[in-house]
Amino acid sequence: MLQFQIRVLLIKNTIGIAVDQIYEQQQCIHLTNYYFWPRNDAWELIRLEINSKAWISNTDKISILNQITKILNKWTKNNESSKSEVFDNEYDKFNYQFGLNLCADKELSFVGM
Repeated sequence: MLQFQIRVLLIKNTIGIAVDQIYEQQQCIHLTNYYFWPRNDAWELIRLEINSKAWISNTDKISILNQITKILNKWTKNNESSKSEVFDNEYDKFNYQFGLNLCADKELSFVGM
């Protein structure tokens, strides 16, 4: 099973998202650049980048994008309600990794590093 990590940077009024592939005991390779939402369409740009990676299965691509959607939706909801400090505390570790076989079953099923 391939493992991926979604990297999140929280900046005032902006969220940066990037994806890494994890291999050999926490070693990783960067699959995407950071994309900052709402400045640009982070979801679409990451979709384009991971679609260019032939070794990632369609199921894994969908799982990655679903997790990014959940992160963006949660950030948007918290940002609109002026509760971004709650989001900051909840995601105080900016790196999250997940096994894609678990992602579809659990909402934001991240294990902090």
